[in-house]
Amino acid sequence: MKQITEGVFYTGVLNPSLRVFDVIMRTEYGSSYNSYIVTGSEKTAAVEAAHLSFSDYYLDNILQALDGRELDYLILNHCEPDHTGCINQLLEWFPNLTVVVSPAGAIYMKHISNRQLNLQVVKDGDTLELGGKTMRFISAPFLHWPDSMFTWLEQDQILFSCDFLGCHFCEPQIFDVCTIYDDKYLDALKYYYDCIFGPFQPYVRLGLEKIKDLDIVFNCNSHGPILTKDGKLPQVLELYRQWSAEKTRQQKLIPIFYVSAYGNTRKIAKAIAQGITQVIPDAQVESYNIIEHDMAKLVALLNESDAFLIGSPTINRDAVAPVWQLLAGIEAINIQKRPVAVFGSFGWSGEAVPNLAQRLTSLKCKVWEEQLKINFVPSEQELAKATELGKAFAQSLVG
Repeated sequence: MKQITEGVFYTGVLNPSLRVFDVIMRTEYGSSYNSYIVTGSEKTAAVEAAHLSFSDYYLDNILQALDGRELDYLILNHCEPDHTGCINQLLEWFPNLTVVVSPAGAIYMKHISNRQLNLQVVKDGDTLELGGKTMRFISAPFLHWPDSMFTWLEQDQILFSCDFLGCHFCEPQIFDVCTIYDDKYLDALKYYYDCIFGPFQPYVRLGLEKIKDLDIVFNCNSHGPILTKDGKLPQVLELYRQWSAEKTRQQKLIPIFYVSAYGNTRKIAKAIAQGITQVIPDAQVESYNIIEHDMAKLVALLNESDAFLIGSPTINRDAVAPVWQLLAGIEAINIQKRPVAVFGSFGWSGEAVPNLAQRLTSLKCKVWEEQLKINFVPSEQELAKATELGKAFAQSLVG
């Protein structure tokens, strides 16, 4: 437990040994589950509840910060289990606790706690008075869940920004001005942004707009060091602005991704590319053998594309693993209605192409109706058909 300002305490948990977060994120610098206590003259509030694995340590910090007082409110800016894991343990100590959530959070908490909660649902602009401490709530949906919100402590100029502006980075000191490995911190910050907020860039811009007029002295995020006005906060805000800026380009970006066991699917990809460039000569059309390129870069390219095509041979009645790995990185919210076509060569049965089409359809992509499947080695006539597919697909993009 550490004091931030008068009546505001850090009660979070450091986890320097964490190496994987939420199954899919690497955390080579560890992380922290940040939570806070705010004590007013009349009432007290906790902001976030830590991961269940650290409940004993978290509760010790809470009790120290409260110094014998009752805990009146638990403010949940976000209801993911790393923010709510200790709620049932808190309720054992404080059975009269009021849980403050957004409207979406109220729905989620019913199934996270599996018990009757005393909920107070707040909307954008609502306030909570603690006695000399005014908590104002700022709706921030999709940063990075639909339930997300920020909490602004007016008198102390502290923004509790939930996951926003945070990162998975753990050093013994909780303030940004005390970090030793600044280069590693910036690496962790960018990776965290890409994984968590990259799919929600329009919402990042909205979130930045909502807080632009706040004179933030301390930004108390949910992971990583607390950001300060005289420390890294201005830099982090500027980086978020840069990373989330709308990208404009004059040329259409139409990448073609494929895997090819014996060169047959590659031949189809090249023929399709020729057809596209005949219709849109200035389009950025490149073919990428997935296994020969960095997967993260291919994922970014797919998500930035105006349209894309993907091809696979059929092995064991399915598309091959690198293709599915690429599709696992799709930003599902942003990919909706994205034009896509699928193709591939096969030997025995040819399930890869329809399986890919089905998956992309379930992601609500605009899947080109013609699924090009070619048995074994494509003939000249079949390659001509692939070129025609490319031309027709490109024509659909220009109207």
